[in-house]
Amino acid sequence: MEEGFAQWANPSSPHAEGRKARAALEDARARIKAALGWQGELIFTSGASESAELALTRAKARARLVSALEHDAILKAAPDAERLPVRPDGALDLDTLREAVQRERPLVAVQQVNSETGNRQDLAAIAAIVHEAGGLLLADCAQGAGRFALPPCDMAIVSAHKFGGPIGVGALLVRDYAMLEPSGGHERGYRRGTENLPGALGMAAALEACGEPYVAPDVLEPFEALAADCRALGGTWLGDTLADPTPYVRALAMPGMSGSAQVMRFDMAGFAVSQGSACSSGTMKTSHVLEAMGLDAGIAANTIRVSVGWSTTREEVERFCEQWREFARA
Repeated sequence: MEEGFAQWANPSSPHAEGRKARAALEDARARIKAALGWQGELIFTSGASESAELALTRAKARARLVSALEHDAILKAAPDAERLPVRPDGALDLDTLREAVQRERPLVAVQQVNSETGNRQDLAAIAAIVHEAGGLLLADCAQGAGRFALPPCDMAIVSAHKFGGPIGVGALLVRDYAMLEPSGGHERGYRRGTENLPGALGMAAALEACGEPYVAPDVLEPFEALAADCRALGGTWLGDTLADPTPYVRALAMPGMSGSAQVMRFDMAGFAVSQGSACSSGTMKTSHVLEAMGLDAGIAANTIRVSVGWSTTREEVERFCEQWREFARA
């Protein structure tokens, strides 16, 4: 990013400084595509929310279908879209999907990894159903990019800060520009606004720095003992019932204490946790994701989300687990 700030000029300008900035931007674009294993096109955006709006409003499709578990950014970008139901284990109902995609050539939006439960969808199976019907699949990979390989899809959403990059930059990956209606401006005419060169360079560097695994197994190990204690104390460990739980996002319900009270108490103890998605947790409302899964209302109201990132340490996880036990036993 320091390099990008030092050489910054408008990458769309024809003068020498602009051409130099364009070369750096295109290098970042190629590096990001290589790191993600993406063979199609890449449109730089300000983040996942803009990528979602661009895809859902500009895609050449007759209808929009979104899973009931999608992030608020998806739901607000396509308020009239048909919502696809999910099973209690968090997996998309594939029978309903098969019926829905037959009606029109749709754009179907599904998260790779749910931001509130950590459940991963079977996007290979979903893609097969959508493509057989001639539809397009938009995968929200904000929670998965940098941790898991991109799924088979026609478009994918990624956000730099989710894998340790800078805030305010992301991308919409598109298999073919022809899938979108152009809107004029920059990024080959598919996105308005001057490109964020320092952010793009930071995004490329962060992706290249993502190790395998994204978080060392020993960092996550204390959660296993916490899961057992959660069950023993009468709580709910949502990973027990999820179709494909991932290790980086854990959802758990504490008996006798609301999620909003937990958020405040953990904050006072030095831990940042969320009730629902982080983007909407300030409302302190029960998660629409948990409601869509049919989770008992009392359990849903007592559920919090705990996320770990590349910089999380085992000591931090251990201290959180001890604090959870202390609150649950009080």
